[in-house]
Amino acid sequence: MVEPHLPRPPKEIRQELEAKRRERVPGGQFVTDKFPVLTYGPTPKVDLATFRLRLFGLVEKECELTWQQLLALPKTVMTADFHCVTQWSRLENTWEGVRTEDVVKLIKLRPEVSYVMVHCYGGYSTNISLEDFLEENVLFAHRHDGKELPADHGGPLRLVIPQLYGWKSAKWVSGVEFIKDDRPGFWEERGYHMRGDPWKEERFWDELM
Repeated sequence: MVEPHLPRPPKEIRQELEAKRRERVPGGQFVTDKFPVLTYGPTPKVDLATFRLRLFGLVEKECELTWQQLLALPKTVMTADFHCVTQWSRLENTWEGVRTEDVVKLIKLRPEVSYVMVHCYGGYSTNISLEDFLEENVLFAHRHDGKELPADHGGPLRLVIPQLYGWKSAKWVSGVEFIKDDRPGFWEERGYHMRGDPWKEERFWDELM
């Protein structure tokens, strides 16, 4: 006799889903459905008519992209979790934009390039290894969850680099400088970790002492 298939109790299903969700959240983080706005200084006003994404540094020839030229590049849509160094995580964000790899194809890097410094309208900057910068899931994003990216969250253009803490996903990107040696950006000069891997809880430099 075949035993009848009994539905699993809702409580058991909820516990299993919550356990799987926790596996996606690094240590020291809590999950929120909100998307807090955390910015040092005022939100810059970026005019799309004069917007430029400058690619410079250790390249054979510098390049500047207008907003329309950027949008003409292949579009990518991805879903990724976002982990802020202030200990909140927002899961399953849908980002739309252009992969960093597709942008870098427009220029020729010199062989000594190992890092990038991302520059932003408003004066912000952050350093990233070239390896992290060119990961397949890293985007210059201009849409979030089906809507144009709001200015408070980095619109018109922000970098999205899911494998690092959110301060590396720089808002209001205006340029990428390709460099040989690592050097600190805005928050790194103020004690933040040079890489910022959430799974290693690389928040601040003093954690290495």
